[in-house]
Amino acid sequence: MTRIMLFSDCKLFSTSRLLPTFEFHISKEIRNKYNFDESLFSINGNVIFADFYSVRLFVQKLNTGRQEKDFIPVGIVNAAGLMDEIYHYILRLYEVQVNPGVFKKALNHLNANIGENETRKILFDFISAFPPSDVFKGKASAFDYLNSYSADRSNSEVTVEEMIMLFIANFNPANKKLKELFDENYLAEKELYKKVIAELDVFFQKEEKFGPENQDIFTLFKTPILNNPDSIEAQLDFIREKLGILLDEKFLLKILSGKDLIKEDYKLEFTGGGGGAPSVVPQYKSGGTDGDFLTLGKSGYQYALDMPKDYDEPENFTPDSNWMPRVVVIAKNSYVWLDQLSKKYQRNIRTLDQIPDEELDQLAGWNFNGLWLIGIWERSSASKKIKHNMGNIDAVSSAYSLYDYEIAHDLGGEYAYNNLNERARARGIRLASDMVPNHTGIFSKWVIQHPEYFIQSSHPPFPGYKFFGPDLSDDPSVQVRIEDGYWEKRDAAVVFERIDNNSGEVRYIYHGNDGTNMPWNDTAQLNMLRKDVREAVI
Repeated sequence: MTRIMLFSDCKLFSTSRLLPTFEFHISKEIRNKYNFDESLFSINGNVIFADFYSVRLFVQKLNTGRQEKDFIPVGIVNAAGLMDEIYHYILRLYEVQVNPGVFKKALNHLNANIGENETRKILFDFISAFPPSDVFKGKASAFDYLNSYSADRSNSEVTVEEMIMLFIANFNPANKKLKELFDENYLAEKELYKKVIAELDVFFQKEEKFGPENQDIFTLFKTPILNNPDSIEAQLDFIREKLGILLDEKFLLKILSGKDLIKEDYKLEFTGGGGGAPSVVPQYKSGGTDGDFLTLGKSGYQYALDMPKDYDEPENFTPDSNWMPRVVVIAKNSYVWLDQLSKKYQRNIRTLDQIPDEELDQLAGWNFNGLWLIGIWERSSASKKIKHNMGNIDAVSSAYSLYDYEIAHDLGGEYAYNNLNERARARGIRLASDMVPNHTGIFSKWVIQHPEYFIQSSHPPFPGYKFFGPDLSDDPSVQVRIEDGYWEKRDAAVVFERIDNNSGEVRYIYHGNDGTNMPWNDTAQLNMLRKDVREAVI
C-alpha cells in the first residue's frame, strides 16, 4: 500500500519511491565465487537483506572455508547494508524535496565535461563489474539495460547514483573486511572511474545543499565516516544523532537493532582463565565497584556501575508487627525431601500428604514457622527426557521447567498439598513456594495451546542450526525439538523448534534466559510485552 507523507516543506508525495531496499553492491566476480541465492538480489543487482536471518545466510556463505580469525562479522555486514540503504533514502529525499531531476543533470554534466563516449564507457564498465540481475542472468545486455527506465528514471541515471554509493563504500575504512565484495578495483576503467567521481563531486558542490548542516551530498555522506573512520557502529551513531531529523523512524529503530547485532559479535574476555560468569559483590552506599566492566545482555547496560544506587533508598519496609518480622523459614526441595524422609522413616513417602506428623512436629519444635517447598509445580516431561538422553537416568525434570502451574501429580496434586497445609497450619507453620513468571518448559500447556505467548521467530536466528534430534513432545498434535548442538555437546542454542502437526506451521521459540548467561535449553521464554501474557501469568 502506498502512503502519503507530509514533510517539513509541506510538499505531498508518495513514499513508493522512498521505500528502502536493504542493499549494497556485490561484484559479478563475488556472486559467481560464492554462488549466492538469487532471491537476495534486487533488479539493479544489489543485495537485499530483508531481515537479520538473510544477513546470516549471506555471511555464512562468505565465511565457509575461512579460518575463524578471518570471519566476517554478521553485524558489520548488516551495518554496511544499512548505511547504504540510509544514503539511498537521503538521496531520494534530496531529489524529491530539494533538487528534482538532479541525476539527469549530473549525467548531463558528465557528458559535457568528460564526453559522452567516456561517460558511456564508464557506465558500461560499471554494469559489467556490478551487473543488474537481468544482465547477470543473461536476460538483457548492458546496452539494453542502460537504454531502459526504472520507474521514472533512466537506468543511466540510476547507475550514476550507484557509482556514488560504490565510491562511498570504498571510501569508508570501516568496510575494510568487506572490500572483497565491492572493491573499486573490479572496474576495468579505474582511472576513468576516479575522474568521473571527481567530476560528480564538483557537480554536487555547485548544486543545492542538504541536511542539518546545509552540506553538499558528497560532504554530507563523508562526514560520519571522517568523524569515526574505523567504527561503522560509531558512524551509525553519528547518523542517528546528526542526521536523524532526515530519517524515518524505522531507520532509527534499524540503527538501534543493528548496534545490538554488532554487540552479538563481541566476545567478552575475562582475565584469569575464564570459566563461568563472573560474580560481583554489591557495595552498599558506595561510589563504585570493581565490576564496572560487566554488561547486561545486548543492550550493553553496565549494571555493576549502578549497583550502589540500588541501596540508596531508606529501609522503609511495610510495618508488620505480627508475623513477618518473626518468620523463620526452612527450604525443602520437594522430591529430595520426600526421598530423605523415605529413608529416615523406612517406608515409601512419595506424596505431600504422606509427610509424617512427627516431621512437622520436629520442625515446629525447632521454631520454624515457614516451610518453603521448592519444585511443587507440574514439571515438563521434556526436561527429564533431555537429561535421560544425555545419560543422567536418575534425574527428574528441572524444578523451573514447568508444564503447568498446578501441584505435581507425582506429589499427590491439590489434595495432598491441602492435606499438608492443614496439618502444618495446625502447628503454626505456613507453606510457601515460588514461581518463575518469565518462562515455562519447552513442552508445556502454553507451548501446546498458546504458542503465540512466547518470544519466537519463523526461522532459526542462526543458519547453522539443525533440528533432527528426538521429538520431546508427549502431545500428538505438536513436535518439540532442541537444536542438535546440545546432543553433540558442541553448542547451547538460543531457540527450539515447535512444529504444529495439524497445520504444518513451524516456530522457533527462544529458550528462557535472564540476559546474563547461556539459555536454559529445557525452557521457553514468555513474551512479557504482550498484555495477554502478563494477564495469563497473573
